[in-house]
Amino acid sequence: MITLKGVTLRRGTKVLLEVATVSLNPREKIGLVGRNGAGKSSLFALLAGSLHEDAGEFHIPPTWRMAQVAQEMPETAETATDFVVAGDTRLMAARAEVHAAETAGDGERMGHAYAALHDAGAHDAQARAQALILGLGFQVDELCRPVNSFSGGWRMRLQLARALMCPSDLLLLDEPTNHLDLDALVWLESWLQRYPCTLLVISHDREFLDAVTNVTLHIEQGKLTRYGGNYSTFEETRAQQLELQQNAYARQQDKIAHLQKFIDRFKAKATKARQAQSRVKALERMERLAPVLTSAEFTFEFKPPANLPNPMLALRDAAFGYPPPDDAPQGTSPKVIVRDVSRAVAAGQRIGILGANGQGKSTLVKTVAGVLVPLAGTVTEGKGLSVGYFAQQELDVLRPDATPLEHMIRLAKEKLPEGESGREQDLRNFLGSFNFTGDMVKQPVGTMSGGEKARLVLCMLVWQRPNLLLLDEPTNHLDLTTREALSMALNEFEGTVMLVSHDRALLRAVCDEFWLVARGRVEPFDGDLDDYQRYLLDEAKRVRESVREATRETRTASPEVTATQVSAQQAKKNATRAKTLRREQGKLEERMLELQTAKHALEARLSEPLAPQEIGALGLEIEALAGQLDALEEEWLMLGEEIEALEGGA
Repeated sequence: MITLKGVTLRRGTKVLLEVATVSLNPREKIGLVGRNGAGKSSLFALLAGSLHEDAGEFHIPPTWRMAQVAQEMPETAETATDFVVAGDTRLMAARAEVHAAETAGDGERMGHAYAALHDAGAHDAQARAQALILGLGFQVDELCRPVNSFSGGWRMRLQLARALMCPSDLLLLDEPTNHLDLDALVWLESWLQRYPCTLLVISHDREFLDAVTNVTLHIEQGKLTRYGGNYSTFEETRAQQLELQQNAYARQQDKIAHLQKFIDRFKAKATKARQAQSRVKALERMERLAPVLTSAEFTFEFKPPANLPNPMLALRDAAFGYPPPDDAPQGTSPKVIVRDVSRAVAAGQRIGILGANGQGKSTLVKTVAGVLVPLAGTVTEGKGLSVGYFAQQELDVLRPDATPLEHMIRLAKEKLPEGESGREQDLRNFLGSFNFTGDMVKQPVGTMSGGEKARLVLCMLVWQRPNLLLLDEPTNHLDLTTREALSMALNEFEGTVMLVSHDRALLRAVCDEFWLVARGRVEPFDGDLDDYQRYLLDEAKRVRESVREATRETRTASPEVTATQVSAQQAKKNATRAKTLRREQGKLEERMLELQTAKHALEARLSEPLAPQEIGALGLEIEALAGQLDALEEEWLMLGEEIEALEGGA
C-alpha cells in the first residue's frame, strides 16, 4: 500500500500539495487528474523517488518494483527489439549474472545463473518485446530497425514499450496516449486492463481514463482528493459535492448575516449586551465554509465563415504521397501512400478520418491543406475556399523564435479576414481571449509548453475565419477543459470539419460520418467508433497471428535438437518450468470460470424486463467480459503450446 500522511510538496515558492493524506491499495488502477500546473507530475516524481516531500510522511513498499516511461530521447543504434528487451530489468540482471559466472568459471554459480535466466523468461523475451512493439503501431519490417532511425514520436513509443516490458508492481504513465494513434490506443487500453498490479496514469483522454481506471485522484488548489470510480464517476460525484458545498455556504452566509444584524442592532443596548456578546462569540467559533471557487473556464468560438462554397473541394483520381528526396538519384519514383481517391467534400460536412498508423491519414490532410502537392489526379477547390489547418506537429505552422504577437501580426499582413482588425491592440485583445495575457504575448513560442503552443494554433485558426477546418490530432497536449472547449466550438462551427484524432470523445461529439484510410485507399466507413475499435482489434489479431505463424515456420526450418544433446540438467529445468506453467494454467482456468459465471448471470438478467439504458449497460458489461475471456483463453493456449514444447524437448 502507498500512503501519504499530511504531505506537503513545493516547487520554489509555489505549494503544489498541502497536508495531503491518501492511501492507494495494491492492484488499484488510478487516474490522476487536475489542471495543467496543479502538481500531477510532481506527485509522480515523489512516487518515483526523484522528489522528496517538504513535510509529512510518504511510504511505498520497499520491495515494490517500479516502471515508468523514460522522457529522454534514445539515440542508440541497437534494434527496436533489443532496445525494448533491455527494459526487462530482471532479465538483464540474470544475463549479467550468467556472464559474471562464466567469466569466473564457477560451475555451481553458472547452474544457478542459468536457472534464474530461464525463470526471467529468456526463452520468450524477444517474442514479448515484439508483441509490445507491434501493438503500439510498428510494422513487422521495423522490428530490426535501429532506434535512432525513427522519428521522435516513434522513439517515445519505443520508450513506452520498454516501460511495459519491465516487470513492475507499480506502473507510472504520464500522458501515454500523446504519441499514439487510435489503433495503438485501443491496444494499450486492452493491455492495461490486463495489467495485474498497481497503475497510476495521468491523462487528458476521458474515454481512456474511463476504460482503464477504477480510482480517481484529483489535485486542485493544493488539495488531493480520492474518488472511487473512473473519470465519469468522478465528474458526477464532484458535481454533486460542489452543489452541496455551495448550498451549505449559502445557508451559512444567511446565518452569519442574521447574527451580524442582531449584533449591530443591540450591541449598544445594556439590556441586550450579553446576548449580543454571545452572538459575537458564536461568530468567532464558527468554522467558515469556503465558497465554491472554480477557475475561469476556457471557452472560444469560431466566427461564421464569410462564405460557404459547395462543394468545398473535389478529389478526382488523386494520389497522395511524398516526392523523392533532393539527394535521391535521378528518376527515383515518388512514394505513393494513397491512390485513386475520388471524393467530394460538401459544405457543413463533419468527417472523421480513421485508419491505422502509417496508412496515410496525415498525408491526406496535408495534401488537402496544400502542404503537399498531389502526385496524380486533381484537387479542385471551391470558389472562396479558406482552409484552417492544425498540424499534428505545432511547429509545422509556428516559428520557435517568434512571439504570439508576431505570429498574429504576420497573419494580418498576409491576409486580413473580413471583419477583423490588424491593429496591434486588437490583436493583443484577441490573444487575451485565448489566455495569452501580459508578457506572454512577447514570449518566444519555442519556450512555451505543448498546451500553450496548441492553444496559440487554435487562436490563429479562429482569427482567420476559415470555412474548412483540417485538424490533425488537435488535442495532443490539451487539458480536459480546453478539449471540452474545442468540442463545443466545433459543434457550433458553421463550416466543414475534417478531423484526425485519437480522442474518441471528440470524434463522437463532432463527426457524423467517417472515412477509412487503409491499404492505399480512402473509402467511407460504414459504422461508428465502436465498430471501428472492433475492426482495429481484428486487424491486430491478424498481425499477431501472421507473426506467430512466421515464428513457427522459422522454428520448423531450424535443425532439430536430438535427445542426446539435451543434458539431464536441462531436462530437469524443462520439467520444473512445465510444472510452473501448469499451475499458471490452473489459475487461468479458475479466473475463466469466474468470468463465465459472471457473464452467464448478466445474460440471465437480459431476459428480465429492463429499461433500455440498463439493457445497453448490461450489453457493454457482457462485451467487456467476453473480451477478457478471449484474452485469457489466448494466454491459456500459449501456455499449453509452451508446455508441449518443453515436454517434447525433455
